[in-house]
Amino acid sequence: MTTGKHYLAIETSGRVGSVCIGTGPNIHHAAVFQTDLNHAVELLPTIDRLCTESNLAPADLDAVFVSGGPGSFTGLRIGITAARTLAWSTGAKTIRVPTLDAIAQNALRTDDPPDHVGVILDAKRKAVFATAYQRENDRYVAIEPPAERDPDQFLASIPRPCAILGEGIPYHQTVIDRSRLPILDPETSRARAKIIYQLGAARAVRNDFDNPNELIPIYIRRPEAEEVWEKRQRQSNHQGS
Repeated sequence: MTTGKHYLAIETSGRVGSVCIGTGPNIHHAAVFQTDLNHAVELLPTIDRLCTESNLAPADLDAVFVSGGPGSFTGLRIGITAARTLAWSTGAKTIRVPTLDAIAQNALRTDDPPDHVGVILDAKRKAVFATAYQRENDRYVAIEPPAERDPDQFLASIPRPCAILGEGIPYHQTVIDRSRLPILDPETSRARAKIIYQLGAARAVRNDFDNPNELIPIYIRRPEAEEVWEKRQRQSNHQGS
């Protein structure tokens, strides 16, 4: 068994889930889920397999890094629940990594990383979950917190020169084309467990962990199901009054 701190990273915020495991800054094994949006089925067996390949038991994990959102409401719940459960059952520490931060780092893999990038996810209702990033040496740093934005206004606000990436691009292609901003390769659009691992490990070195009892997804907006339920409750109360 390799000596050092053993870490697990989980990404279930988007369509394609992934997991990786390693020691310190070094990733030893990684896996991408075989089926899109099948996180509930594939997550735990994949973690078990990677632990076996690494000759580790879950109790050997020192920390779990998890993609925190924004993203798929269901996917985020699955990843966060797994991280919290591992923390409670093994004593592992936890770190929640903002999903847009992880996506932004993909731009570093391009031949000529832009000075600024805008990361967008589809928020439905003709809106995006988005934020802008500035490149500082070997990392993109958020200029502002992620928020639900009008896509036209968001794209107009990003400092130039910049480029766009994120899984929301296909849903807002017309608006992006109108902005004339370059779009990075589609391979840069999704969050990856390997980047979650890198960002989490950097915080772990600083002993900057999150309380697992307070670990919740970054939703920005409440789940649509909750809003629909509240609307029906208001209508029901109004009719009964």
